[in-house]
Amino acid sequence: MLSLDQLRAGQRAAIQAVKGDDAILQRLLEMGLFEGEEIEVIGFAPLGDPMEVRLRDYRLSLRRTEAARVLVALVPSS
Repeated sequence: MLSLDQLRAGQRAAIQAVKGDDAILQRLLEMGLFEGEEIEVIGFAPLGDPMEVRLRDYRLSLRRTEAARVLVALVPSS
């Protein structure tokens, strides 16, 4: 299984799980990163961190360390 930080710009995936049991996990869940949600990588900052993703109708910026906690499965392009 891949983690969100391993995806490239333009790739879409379905969230399978979010790892951890600390305040960062709670924050990720509060931002809407739930199991089953579809997420798309929009792009990366010039130095590669943070990354921008689209979740539902909004965009999020996540540090790569945060994105590494989100396990995903790729969704075929339509």
